[in-house]
Amino acid sequence: MGGGYETKDQYANTELNFLDIENIHKMRESLFKLQDVCSLCVDDKQRFALLQNSQWLHHIKAVLTGAQRIADVINQTNSSALIHCSDGWDRTSQLSSLAQVLLNPFYRTIIGFEVLVEKEWISFGHKFDKRTGHGGSAHGDEQRAPIFLQFIDCVWQMCVQFPHAFEFNEHFLVTILNHLYSCAFGTFLTDSERTRDNLAIRARTISLWSFINSQIGVYRNTSYSEHGVLTLNTSIESLQFWSNYYMNSELKESCQNLILEPARKETVV
Repeated sequence: MGGGYETKDQYANTELNFLDIENIHKMRESLFKLQDVCSLCVDDKQRFALLQNSQWLHHIKAVLTGAQRIADVINQTNSSALIHCSDGWDRTSQLSSLAQVLLNPFYRTIIGFEVLVEKEWISFGHKFDKRTGHGGSAHGDEQRAPIFLQFIDCVWQMCVQFPHAFEFNEHFLVTILNHLYSCAFGTFLTDSERTRDNLAIRARTISLWSFINSQIGVYRNTSYSEHGVLTLNTSIESLQFWSNYYMNSELKESCQNLILEPARKETVV
């Protein structure tokens, strides 16, 4: 667990559970392997083998299983849940956010989801700068990790299983991830509220939420209807590879052409 943990002997009526979610280094390695799934021109059988080898969906399963377990404890036993990872700003944010999405329909609305990201990720101190490498060229930096990407992938998995329970559509989630990396807005810049205040980020930049809310209709799920508490199927068979995000149609088409067409000899002059 990195930072260690306290024994439950000091706390009456407490149950301690480990959720077996891997650390940021394993997640980064998995993302590197996932790049082969997206970039190599292979047939479907080979792509499936590469996906399995990446362990990406197994990590998504572990995070979703943990979130569902937390939601069940709160909803079914009316108990409180204390969530903590090694440092408190990676898996903690993932699990807390996802459990709230399962429990509270407000966080399945567009505005509600924006509030959730602000309070559980941005204000809570997730290190967006270090985890995404904004402005850096060291792609092998050991502090980089796809923690927020995994969170959004998990939300997309929920949307697949409950297509009418979310006010927002897939385009909303893709837009958030695109601008996580674009740095076009101030929303995901720096590692802490203190740094954002010192640099006057909010005064000097535009919020991604302002951009989205100015054209909110394009991000709405037209079949949305409010649902109560959600219960996920977290089996690996129920999870899907998010090809609409990780692979674009142009790449898939070009790869397919390279697979189907015989290799051509070229003369280099």
